[in-house]
Amino acid sequence: MEAVVVKNLTKTYGKEQTVAVDDVSFSVNQGELFGLIGPDGAGKTSIFRMLTTLLLPDGGSASVDGHDIVKDFRAIRSSVGYMPGKFSLYQDLTIEENLHFFATVFGTTIEENYHLIKDIYVQIEPFKSRRAGKLSGGMKQKLALCCALIHQPTTLFLDEPTTGVDPVSRKEFWEMLKRLKEQNITILVSTPYMDEASLCDRIALIQGGKILSIDKPDNIVNGYPDTLLAVKADQMYRLLKVLEKHPDMLNSYAFGEYAHAVFANGQMQPEALESYLHAHGLSGVEVLAARATIEDSFIKLLH
Repeated sequence: MEAVVVKNLTKTYGKEQTVAVDDVSFSVNQGELFGLIGPDGAGKTSIFRMLTTLLLPDGGSASVDGHDIVKDFRAIRSSVGYMPGKFSLYQDLTIEENLHFFATVFGTTIEENYHLIKDIYVQIEPFKSRRAGKLSGGMKQKLALCCALIHQPTTLFLDEPTTGVDPVSRKEFWEMLKRLKEQNITILVSTPYMDEASLCDRIALIQGGKILSIDKPDNIVNGYPDTLLAVKADQMYRLLKVLEKHPDMLNSYAFGEYAHAVFANGQMQPEALESYLHAHGLSGVEVLAARATIEDSFIKLLH
């Protein structure tokens, strides 16, 4: 059964009619962990705001749990949980007060739905009297997730929940999402972090308001069509400049301590590339065959 269905959704802003969401279509199955992956400005937040009835679409249609996002906005607001990208809880209220407030808004109590948030709340409960504005990024994240879950939503929208959070808290957060998924909650998460894509059941890669690809992360990676080389030298900037000048170069870009490079026809042998780089005065050269990542796949789709 499909929990979220999006058909040709469009959103424009301002007098210039800047297109933020451009004819987007996708669906999410009930109980699925679905990732919307793309950089800042790709349209992820606009899509989430339309699906949670905070923005009206300029074109197309969508439904969440069978409810139309325009006609049935009240039903959607009572059945979904939404965690916006910017921490939006009350800074002057304590952890406990924020949670009590959100439970009351939805006509429930902390006690009634404590089982939903217990795994997460026990980690911040020792600090329940601390004001939300004084919490660390990881604790704010846990509190926001508790507030989004306290009314027992069927579908959860998490907009860039791990941006600006330390690596340990990021890892903990994704472990929490796995446990929530086991309760058959449908989860849509947006992130600019390509490494988080592999933690989703399916992902949609998005750029400039357009969906580039939708599939399981492994399928996207395994479908990478080119031979990819990882190249290293003592001077990364010079390395990239020399690679760009190669007559068979299709694309090259920095990738951690290496540069990733793709050549026409996939015929470039590591030894031949090493010779070329040495001939152009580079030292500390290393060339290896590389396995494509989600990020490589994303870059490939952009070209």
